[in-house]
Amino acid sequence: MSYDFHVGQKVVCINDTFKHVSIDQLIRRGEIYTIRWVGEYTHYIDGTFIGVKLAEINRGNDDGPEGYGAADMPYRATRFRPLVKDKIGSLRKLLAPTPDAPVEPKEKIRKREKV
Repeated sequence: MSYDFHVGQKVVCINDTFKHVSIDQLIRRGEIYTIRWVGEYTHYIDGTFIGVKLAEINRGNDDGPEGYGAADMPYRATRFRPLVKDKIGSLRKLLAPTPDAPVEPKEKIRKREKV
């Protein structure tokens, strides 16, 4: 799955469940957030992933009882989807011809039949 997130983009949380974690992770499913950082992040337990930091949340130092010592650790990008205000309009864009593609004229072509 590819992600095309950018700083300033509005996203909606689609997964706020964290297995084996009892500390509140501050995000809520269905809530809208603004990306303030996006990039590759490597965590010594969770490995390398594409992460996002949110303008509305600063996670601080992860030094609690289940913490790993990370400062303002990002969330996995897979927990979010870009916010789409006009869902039908975004689908119409997929059907629209691209500027590079030649547009064929719509002409009626008359074919003569030989009898």
